[in-house]
Amino acid sequence: MQTIDHFIGLMSGTSLDGVDGVLAQINAQGHVEVQAHAFLAFESPFKTELLALNQSGPDELHRSALAGNQIARLYAGVVHALLQQSGLQAKDIAAVGAHGQTVRHRPLEFDGNAASGIEAVGYTLQLINPSLLAELTRIDVVADFRSRDLAAGGQGAPLVPAFHQGVFGRTDTTVAVLNIGGISNLSVLRPRGDVLGWDCGPGNALMDHWCATHTGAAFDRGGAWAAEGRVLPGLLEDLMNEGFLHRAPPKSTGRDLFNPTWLQARLPKALLAAQDVQATLTEFTALACAKDVVDHAADAQTLIVCGGGALNSHLMRRLAHHLPAVQVINSEQRGLPPLQVEAAAFAWLAFKTVRRETSSLPSVTGAQGARVLGAIYPR
Repeated sequence: MQTIDHFIGLMSGTSLDGVDGVLAQINAQGHVEVQAHAFLAFESPFKTELLALNQSGPDELHRSALAGNQIARLYAGVVHALLQQSGLQAKDIAAVGAHGQTVRHRPLEFDGNAASGIEAVGYTLQLINPSLLAELTRIDVVADFRSRDLAAGGQGAPLVPAFHQGVFGRTDTTVAVLNIGGISNLSVLRPRGDVLGWDCGPGNALMDHWCATHTGAAFDRGGAWAAEGRVLPGLLEDLMNEGFLHRAPPKSTGRDLFNPTWLQARLPKALLAAQDVQATLTEFTALACAKDVVDHAADAQTLIVCGGGALNSHLMRRLAHHLPAVQVINSEQRGLPPLQVEAAAFAWLAFKTVRRETSSLPSVTGAQGARVLGAIYPR
């Protein structure tokens, strides 16, 4: 008889819109079947505080601890919503995989000459109080997924390519998977099972910031505002000159780099139409992602897009424009809606941790070897 367990995956990403959660059945072979999905939005003051904690500030240790407690409470709310939807109880869930909210991600700069072992460790910080989450849900919690890979000399991110391989990989062709959250990351899935993955650069982070600043809306729904503007070639060139975009993988990044201060330093002093800047930022995300597909996955015939960026129809059109030989599709066309993919990945990562199975890929992060990721906080 085949063993099937229930796991919950929770993700709040660099877009800072809120928490996505899924409840999934996972069998012994690691096949994931999502049974329920729930979302809880961050209230504006809390989002503002999380944005502020991405930078140094007064009393930030105290504020970070309080924010971690609040993240745990919000995560618990999503867990209870999933249990209510599914009709299951806490005792029916093997574990919750909880990513937490990244406010700093500073891996070792990968230059090919870095020291190995303990000297090579950068750092990463995801706000969450996993003990509180276990207390509130009465379910085992798996958290702190990135640190072990960093300790092994890796980038600590992205974590999802191994999951992408299991869900979207094919044995007859190369498939590329692009997750566009606040930051974008690309997985390249070869037919013989080889997997590559890295952060491409900005996803929605800069677009959302500019849209909120100039329209008051949290994001540019469907990319409609950007579609009304015109791309500014000079600004686009300056944005594309960012050194991170031209580094070879493995590499990872975050709001530590692609933030409003970075953008402001590249805006010309001359007054620009706000919608033209939005159009240019959208083009920047599309071009940076497409460039990585061309440079590292030229044999891919399909690009599967997930994350909130997959719902930006203008961005999707720009990706297709830059990749005329590639079929650019929404992940729902492959059976998993865009806003469920990352949460499902953390359910799967929790499954791997509970079984003491490795889930990191040295080919993705540059670590010294595959590692079991995550720490378990018993209920």
